[in-house]
Amino acid sequence: MRRTSRLKQLIAAPDILIMPGVHDALGVRLAETAGFDALTAGGYGATATLLGLPDSSQLSLTELADMYSRFCDATELPLLADADTGFGNVTNVARTVRLYEKAGVAGLFIEDQVFPKRCGHMPGKAVVAPEEWLAKIKAALDARIDPDLVIMARTDALAVNGVDDAIERACLAREAGADLLFVEAPTDVAQMRRICREVNGPCLANNVETGLSPLLPAAELQAIGYAAVVFPVAATYAAAFALRDLFATIKRTGTTADCLSRLLAFDEFNDLVGLPVQRRREVELQDFAAALVARKRKNS
Repeated sequence: MRRTSRLKQLIAAPDILIMPGVHDALGVRLAETAGFDALTAGGYGATATLLGLPDSSQLSLTELADMYSRFCDATELPLLADADTGFGNVTNVARTVRLYEKAGVAGLFIEDQVFPKRCGHMPGKAVVAPEEWLAKIKAALDARIDPDLVIMARTDALAVNGVDDAIERACLAREAGADLLFVEAPTDVAQMRRICREVNGPCLANNVETGLSPLLPAAELQAIGYAAVVFPVAATYAAAFALRDLFATIKRTGTTADCLSRLLAFDEFNDLVGLPVQRRREVELQDFAAALVARKRKNS
């Protein structure tokens, strides 16, 4: 099954789809090993890991498409990608879809913020007119080659214009053909229930630790009515916390001896990144070539 079809199937399934966020190919491997069915990767973690800077539209389309290509090469799992505001107008959105499809993503989302955008849980956001955003959603739908490529419509209007406008925008995006709807940053459970009740289509929840929205377990989000939930920044925060602690320990003590219980062993890490499989394949190919040469010489 194509990864696009698998993602669409998982969104439509009765159980909520849980997607951890990853910010590098190693995280992709770790999430796959943990047994998840799908992944997501957003601009927040990407900007932090690639540039060491905040999420404010500083990465280009080609930088992100290249990153997603590496992620998709590292796994067969479907990946939901962040296309920000589409990197321009409707023409740019069409090119974004083409490049992201080539990268191998199973889905992507387009948001209605004014460029340069901000993280959805940061203050000071602004949104474009709904007509401009809906044209981008339609452009994305028209540009996809694979009809199962999931196009998610994200609106940040709740923080700017209130929940009524956010719901109206999500409903319009669904009418335009969006496969998945994402109303960013509801501030309480009542808003979350209303979003899932009034938006006529599958909705996605965003669990951002210490962000604006309630941090609810997946089972509770499913009961509210959500079809999917992402944890987009938890891995980035966890990695930053662990590295800060590790570097402080090395600076203070001059050794990692006290950190060994928090580090993967050499062989364990090599297993994770697939070294034994790679070595076996190398031996198989060498044996094949040697046997071929031996047969040729024998028959000569």
